Amino acid sequence: NFKISKSSLLFFLGCSTIRTSMSAIGHGLSSHELIEIVDKNNNPLEPKLRYEMRRDRLIHRATYAFIRNKFNYFYVQKRSALKDYCPGYYDPNPGGVVAAGESYEHTNKREVEEEMGIKGVDMNHLFTFYYEDERIRCFGDAWDVVYDGPLKLQKEEVDSVHMMSMREILTRAEAGEKFTPDSIYACREYVKLKGFPEPLGPVVEPTIEK
Repeated sequence: NFKISKSSLLFFLGCSTIRTSMSAIGHGLSSHELIEIVDKNNNPLEPKLRYEMRRDRLIHRATYAFIRNKFNYFYVQKRSALKDYCPGYYDPNPGGVVAAGESYEHTNKREVEEEMGIKGVDMNHLFTFYYEDERIRCFGDAWDVVYDGPLKLQKEEVDSVHMMSMREILTRAEAGEKFTPDSIYACREYVKLKGFPEPLGPVVEPTIEK
């Protein structure tokens, strides 16, 4: 009999929305979290389950952290194959979907700590933006973080982390490498606000704690 692994299935699905519960495929991210759903003016509506939000392309809220080191290289995640959106893609913005009743600020801090193991550092608000494509519609909230230290990755969310300048991120995305499209949009908004932070030294890969 022909068999296909879960990771291969997710790879072939690419960046499309997975309309079935991750629990039906196996142990993965919870599709039954209650998510903050909003209208076109970013006003809260009745919360919905994560899989309903993905299935129906409902407008929601999400956070986008621009985490860079003192040399102006950004921490770019390689997303886990378990992610329900863009599995296996590069993601310049650690973050996540805002849960029902949660603030942008709380979500940003929680997601950065859970995914990257970063806590106890200043996180400064940058801007809020609206993004939509054929897969998602969301109001994103962007945050600026400067961090030099070890990382502790959440294996269910993040496969690896790579250091890139902002110019490299956008150049590689424009060349066709797989980057999450909403984060690339956020990166372009970042450049409009702050320009391209120039690298101040050689690339130093981060220390990953087990």
